[in-house]
Amino acid sequence: MIKHVKKFNLGEEPETDLEYWLTKTPIERLAALEKMRQNYITFFLNGNKPRFQRIYTVVK
Repeated sequence: MIKHVKKFNLGEEPETDLEYWLTKTPIERLAALEKMRQNYITFFLNGNKPRFQRIYTVVK
């Protein structure tokens, strides 16, 4: 993963997070979302990935 850092002069920084994310490509946005999802799974679910519940039906 390549990290990017931008320096802004005081008063020239983006006003909202929306402006920041609008400068990113859809692929970069999805990559950031996936990174946040992985962090959530690691820290809050103790590494257990959410899965679909298995449902068994007995058919006679």
